[in-house]
Amino acid sequence: MKLVGKTILITGAARRVGKALALAVARAGGIVLLHHGHSPEEARQTKMEIEGLGGVAHILQADLSDPVQASNLVDRAMNLVALDALVNNAAIFESLNWQTTRLDEWNRHIAINLTAPFLLCQAFARAIGEGRNGRIVNILDWRALRPGPDHLPYTISKAALASLTQSLAGALAPHIQVNGLALGAILPPSDSKGTENLLDFVPARRWAELDEVSQALIFLLSGPEYITGEIIHLDGGRHLV
Repeated sequence: MKLVGKTILITGAARRVGKALALAVARAGGIVLLHHGHSPEEARQTKMEIEGLGGVAHILQADLSDPVQASNLVDRAMNLVALDALVNNAAIFESLNWQTTRLDEWNRHIAINLTAPFLLCQAFARAIGEGRNGRIVNILDWRALRPGPDHLPYTISKAALASLTQSLAGALAPHIQVNGLALGAILPPSDSKGTENLLDFVPARRWAELDEVSQALIFLLSGPEYITGEIIHLDGGRHLV
């Protein structure tokens, strides 16, 4: 129960990896501020599962493509309970290359995957103030440090988020630690496309277990405060190939 008494806002926490992160925080004793964009029923289900574990969760809806809603999300959370940590998990991931990416698709990826985390970090740091300590974890992708031609707007937005992570680690020290968790083959895409030979490029030769992602997050939320500006790869070695 490493997070007893701690309150964590997790974006995109209603489903898939975000849900696993929310449940992990609850199992570690933390109070979950469970954000969703357009998944109200899944958010309610996740909240029920957290309460079934004996935990506490609050649901907050916001469209993170709207900078006003993104900027206000932390204040809305703080109106419920004082925050100790922020996990920027919400993202969109579309299979687009330089030829197929339209401007509106580019802007949407940048808005949700980069601008919203920046605004949330900014609001979180201001809300925490200088009298309290806090932690930020940005969920990244192994592609962020090894960008290729596929998933172009997604990859560029995550690469920029990796840079933002390290920049903010210096800017927000010493009271707020900012780290990143770069994921690899965690869950197949919802459409299951492009996964046929994926493990051929993963030295570990397997998909990750969701519990492994949860363990890494809990470490970054509860481990040594002297760790900041770090990007941990949880990708089975994919970034090395």
